[in-house]
Amino acid sequence: MWILSWKGATGFSASSTAEEVTRGIEAYGLTAIITGPTSGIGLETARILALRGVHVVMAVRNTTAGHKIKQQLIDQIPKAKIDVMELDVASLKSVNKFVTEFKASGKPLNILIANAGMMAPPFSLSEDNIELQFATNHIGHFHMTNGLLETMKNTAQKSGIQGRIVILSSELHKMSYKEGVRFDKINDEKSYNALLAYGQSKLANALHAKELSRQFKEEGVNITVNSLHPGVIATNLARHTAWMRVVFGYIVRLFLKNVEQGASTTCYLALHPGAKGISGEYWADNNISSASGFVNDPEFVKKFWDFSVELVDRTLASSSSL
Repeated sequence: MWILSWKGATGFSASSTAEEVTRGIEAYGLTAIITGPTSGIGLETARILALRGVHVVMAVRNTTAGHKIKQQLIDQIPKAKIDVMELDVASLKSVNKFVTEFKASGKPLNILIANAGMMAPPFSLSEDNIELQFATNHIGHFHMTNGLLETMKNTAQKSGIQGRIVILSSELHKMSYKEGVRFDKINDEKSYNALLAYGQSKLANALHAKELSRQFKEEGVNITVNSLHPGVIATNLARHTAWMRVVFGYIVRLFLKNVEQGASTTCYLALHPGAKGISGEYWADNNISSASGFVNDPEFVKKFWDFSVELVDRTLASSSSL
């Protein structure tokens, strides 16, 4: 559609593909971690990074599926450098294990992409007793990122190459609960609304990027962090409810992006020179966009950060006492 072809300040649009926004870029020597790389836009992102020479670490829940995807990518891109590591972002224990093993590998880390996610499942709790969408979409990535920051900072300092953290949010972050984040009701099953809880978890992604960026700027750290809306894409993210399959499969079919277009903003932020030095922004269609008012409220952003830290610390303390 013509509206998808409107180009913003970057020269790219909603219809731009991940291959197009990274054309001519050679990223040999860079190492990236991506969560959720075995399907959809995560798989396309991993493919493009490998195509451009990045050493891709696929952080996967199912390592059998991960190794299968790795082989498929190498068959397509013989020069690809890919590792598979186990990670369940809904489990803080798994996150700790992943971080420990990655740091022990001695690999550098230039790019971190928080891509894995789930959308609007029936209410359930993670193994850490945190509402599953919030645990998967935010808390796991939050804890993983904090655990890898030292490695990223050291890599940026030694290499002189700016590190990049890319966090997938969604335009639905603007459709959270009225209070934005329900600090005292994260696990409240009675008032749980699957779609609003999804919006809450995606708002959390944008808030995470905003505050982490502020901290980096304050410390003078050579790392950027941005959040993004990939677009409305027909992936298995909407598999949990029949009505969402209908909406995504039929009603908005004409407005959907394909996977190649959906991965483009992630790849732009991860690799394009035009994104250098830009941090703390919310992106859509390969251009800076406008985020929810909550994201632009410094007091709310700080409150949310402190809440996330406290939730992780409390959860880890509880599990260690068992």
